[in-house]
Amino acid sequence: MSVFIAYLQLGFLHICSWQATDHLTFLLALCAPYVLADWQRVVALVTSFTVGHSITLALATLSVVGVNTTLVETLIPVTIMVTALVNMYKAGPALVRRPRREVPIWWTAPNALAAAFGLIHGLGFSSYLRTLLGQQSRPVTELLSFNLGVELGQLLVVSMVLLVGFVVLRIVGVVRRDWILTTSGAALGVATLLLLQLHR
Repeated sequence: MSVFIAYLQLGFLHICSWQATDHLTFLLALCAPYVLADWQRVVALVTSFTVGHSITLALATLSVVGVNTTLVETLIPVTIMVTALVNMYKAGPALVRRPRREVPIWWTAPNALAAAFGLIHGLGFSSYLRTLLGQQSRPVTELLSFNLGVELGQLLVVSMVLLVGFVVLRIVGVVRRDWILTTSGAALGVATLLLLQLHR
């Protein structure tokens, strides 16, 4: 149980840390278009991302697939930029409430995109986890608890973003389109800086 708790904390702190700028920025971009009332959709979105990164994290940690660190570190900012640009495109010249099709909460294009991008982020997580595990070849408990810790950390981060959004939109009175463009623009700017730093 102590190993489970230890890796749970490591997964949680790997997300809830200023050193995780790339993942924090991705989460900001991911939930920027949503409001507090959309919390179920946001949970589904974040969990889809977790499913994606859990797959590649396990495969890379168990040495089933190889990791090109330079390529992965380049692709992670790209996932943020794509997410931010999609948000800004959907906000359009004026954010209009379109009728939402009634589809199962898990079967949506944003969830599929989040899961796909999770595959890339999982490869990024694997370098950190493999350093912690050393030569251990069957880290089942560690993988499970680390992933759970990452998920808990992500849910905390997006909860804070949604709460800040609630204050900004409902109490301060900022227009929702402006909020989406500002947060997505900030995420795009951070991702661009991360990408430039990699290739200086």
